[in-house]
Amino acid sequence: MSILPPKPFLDDRASGIAGLDQRSREIFRRLVDTYLETGEPVGSRSIAKSLPSGLSPASIRNVMMDLEDSGLIFSPHTSAGRMPTEAGLRFFVDALLDIGSVTESERTIIDAQIKSGNHPRRFEDVMGEASMMLSGLSHYAGVVMSPKMSTRLKHIEFVNLSPGRALVILVGEDGSVENRVIDVPAGLPASIFMRATNYLSAAAQGRTIDEVQKVISQEVRKLHSELDEVSARLVETGLAVWTGGADFDARSLIVKGQANLLENTTATVDLDRMRRLFEDIENKRELVDLLGLAERAEGVRIFIGSENKLFSMSGSSLIAAPFRNDENKIVGVLGIIGPTRLNYARIIPMVDYTAKVVGRLLS
Repeated sequence: MSILPPKPFLDDRASGIAGLDQRSREIFRRLVDTYLETGEPVGSRSIAKSLPSGLSPASIRNVMMDLEDSGLIFSPHTSAGRMPTEAGLRFFVDALLDIGSVTESERTIIDAQIKSGNHPRRFEDVMGEASMMLSGLSHYAGVVMSPKMSTRLKHIEFVNLSPGRALVILVGEDGSVENRVIDVPAGLPASIFMRATNYLSAAAQGRTIDEVQKVISQEVRKLHSELDEVSARLVETGLAVWTGGADFDARSLIVKGQANLLENTTATVDLDRMRRLFEDIENKRELVDLLGLAERAEGVRIFIGSENKLFSMSGSSLIAAPFRNDENKIVGVLGIIGPTRLNYARIIPMVDYTAKVVGRLLS
């Protein structure tokens, strides 16, 4: 499993963080571990009880003051304990986190849920099941983003809507249907749409839209030799509308388990943050853009709080990993959205393993 390299700290305290001695790192690790487990500020006495070295609470408090000066922890005004800052969580995840592995029970659930059934299933159904399964295992929100049309095609058809506009309809072998409106020259006769439909349907039979695009681009001379110029241009226009995997309209976004984010959220400020997050997810575009960054990574990518615009107000985190098809091409990304107080050691391998299982299923 690979995780994106650490994000550089954006202030002049980075050198101080990098220079932490072993004792400071261990105290910081214990503080973050306790905070992630309880969600409460952590005091020096609590850390002293968990350390085998027998350091006094007074000595630990001195170290915590240095950690606070480094920007790794802070003290809420309501408590004498300390909590990690977002920069502290980033340092913990990148430098100190001991990543676990998927448990046998989790592996069984993931395999059974995603691979269930011997009959063919629609690609979108598998993605929905993966999102729901991630939500159920993590108790947070599961998210999957993928191309809208990833199934093998049965038929492509052009339908003249009105002067200057036409509908491109893609029908999958699994019965799924996607369509787009395109601009065409006004006054085209019905025979042009028929010729383009026949040519493209023959090329699309049993292939994905990516495979059709590749075939047409490789046989562009054949396209122009078998069709008149107008029909060939219509075919190219109809295919072009499905290109650009990063385009918002070309992506299918599935989010399951948003209600889980409200669990243990009682404070007014926390509820307001969740409301903002729900509004951002409902908007979808920013989440698609964020997942697009994870999609271009080679392994698991982690976004913490205000490191990105989407989570700047809600104080949430996203752990995401891309999945690949049988040509080893990245075709989508899946992950988990939760509070910054995630169990990163457990969630990271869970997301990574699920992405691999989905990829194997696509193969």
